[in-house]
Amino acid sequence: MTTREFDIVLFGATGFVGALTAAHLASAAPAGTRIALAGRSLPRLEQVRAELPADARDWDLVTVDATDLEGLRRLAARTTVLASTVGPYAPHGKDVVRAAAEQGTHYADLTGEVLFVRWTMDELDGIARTSGAKIVHSCGFDSVPSDLGVLVTAQQVAADGQGTLADTTLAVTSLRGGISGGTIDSLRQQIMMTHEDPALRHVLADRYAFSPRRSEEPTPHRHIPTGPLARLRRLSLARRDPATGHWTGPFFMAGYNTRLVRLSNTLTGWSYGRGFRYREVSDLGTGPAAPVRATLMGLALGSVAAGLSWRPTRTLLDRLLPSPGQGPSAARRAAGRFRMEITATTSTGARYRTTVAADHDPGYDGTAIMLGQSALCLALDGPRLPDRTGVLTPATALGAVLVDRLRSQGFTFAVERVA
Repeated sequence: MTTREFDIVLFGATGFVGALTAAHLASAAPAGTRIALAGRSLPRLEQVRAELPADARDWDLVTVDATDLEGLRRLAARTTVLASTVGPYAPHGKDVVRAAAEQGTHYADLTGEVLFVRWTMDELDGIARTSGAKIVHSCGFDSVPSDLGVLVTAQQVAADGQGTLADTTLAVTSLRGGISGGTIDSLRQQIMMTHEDPALRHVLADRYAFSPRRSEEPTPHRHIPTGPLARLRRLSLARRDPATGHWTGPFFMAGYNTRLVRLSNTLTGWSYGRGFRYREVSDLGTGPAAPVRATLMGLALGSVAAGLSWRPTRTLLDRLLPSPGQGPSAARRAAGRFRMEITATTSTGARYRTTVAADHDPGYDGTAIMLGQSALCLALDGPRLPDRTGVLTPATALGAVLVDRLRSQGFTFAVERVA
């Protein structure tokens, strides 16, 4: 695809995270990288470009709407990589990813929507395999830290000759930063979709909802109630880890991240292990306030999910929660950070701990860096990437190459064996 006009087209550059991603590409892309910004409003694209460093002031601008499939096909045919920040993806992103798959154009996005990813696997995986496109979902805080963190853990375990992964838990030990309005809107849209088509609730209830080989997964399907009250009950339970004495509560992105990490295991022929069991929690420590904080966290998350399920409460929450396109000030984002610890027991009984961390606001600057580096990885590192096409994950499409890129941006991926 070196004959194409652009290396990267960033679609949705006028959104909040889109503009942050454009700024990161302007500062991090090697000289000579051919980048264009795309969206439906030329004046807004011009405004975003005007705020970039001087070297990016000559980037091309392309106007196209997310509903214009023919226009999106023409756009995809002009570029090696199409990176999209236009969400929620189920209502707004299907034509974008379809155009990429059909034109053999590599694609990266920020989705955390189970139903959208399941749709792309059903509808576009075969098309992308034929065209040679890598369709890489969830290249932001959903779900790069989780996906790459487990990958580097499994690789170290294999290098040490300690078998494969068994019980594996990601615990969020520090998280400072806001939840974007786009994330809230994605949750809202998924809930509304299940009301329109109740059959979709079974997809959301399946822990292996992404698996293309569902019958071969290590555990049988077990129905999990998905109604608002059931979600509230599951999320509101505080738990004490008997091994560490730490209290844990829910992590709001676990429902999506765990499914994506399990897909990485399947796509690599269960390289993490047939007995791989994975979960994500928030670690709230051992103090006397820890169980209270864990319970309140679960109740808050469960209440939001339940509230978005009913029209009257959804209308009220829409006034209180951040809207798509909104984001915190630069000063608030500068104070953002995240730290996660993955603890794993292997099939030989060995134990490992992996730290994944960065001093970036996870939902904004951190996500912009992760998406920008994923796009650069797809555009510039082709010969070093895993030889896979179709609908993929960050770990299976970009793997260690993206880990190295993020380390160069100040991200930590550190694995150690523990007693």
